Amino acid sequence: MGNSFWETQFILDPPPAPTERHGDVDLHLPAGDGPHPGVVVVHGVPGPPQAPDARDWPLYRGYGALLADRGAVVAIPRLAVASPDDLTTVATRIADAAALLRADPRVDSDRLAVWFFSGAGLLLGDWLRDPPRWLRGLAATYPLLAPLPDWPPIDRRFHPLDALIPPTPTPPQPTPPDRRAPPARRARPARRARPARRARPARRARPARRARPARRARPARRARARPVWFPPSALRRRSC
Repeated sequence: MGNSFWETQFILDPPPAPTERHGDVDLHLPAGDGPHPGVVVVHGVPGPPQAPDARDWPLYRGYGALLADRGAVVAIPRLAVASPDDLTTVATRIADAAALLRADPRVDSDRLAVWFFSGAGLLLGDWLRDPPRWLRGLAATYPLLAPLPDWPPIDRRFHPLDALIPPTPTPPQPTPPDRRAPPARRARPARRARPARRARPARRARPARRARPARRARPARRARARPVWFPPSALRRRSC
């Protein structure tokens, strides 16, 4: 066992697997033609400046051989983080390693998983918020899920715990009374057509009334003689 942690030997002893180096990505290959599922192994960041390439550490070579022995094609990209500002570049390299696996004819492009270690746990957020359709699993071993207290502020994109907590729903704001839209009226059901009224039977014609006989003319009344009244003084004059 070495004196530095990157010299620590892998705890298991899987059979060695063929390895291909494609630029900054190493592929550990299983036996057979495939297509095989794929796994992107994301080593911890940031690493010590004096540490060698993490792809050559016994730890990650052991994980690559173990997964290849189980029938998966393993991609281990080389990642370098000197400051939190480098996390955006590292996130792009992880996505490129997944694209490299999916383009390989030995890999089933719809069966991929991503495995994060240590400080690379900060990169989980993108995969939790918007997982691609071909992603079949996410794994994390002793992951860092929040920035360390002495770190400078970093983008909320690299706070994976935010992706695990559902957002608080915003309560609806009341609409002012003068702007409130009137409630939609329910459509009235169509009225049933009324049955046609029965025609009333025609009334019977009344029989013609008999003509009344003419009344007899009343006889003329006799004129009554009206007495003439003379004052007493006139009677006296005539008698003289």
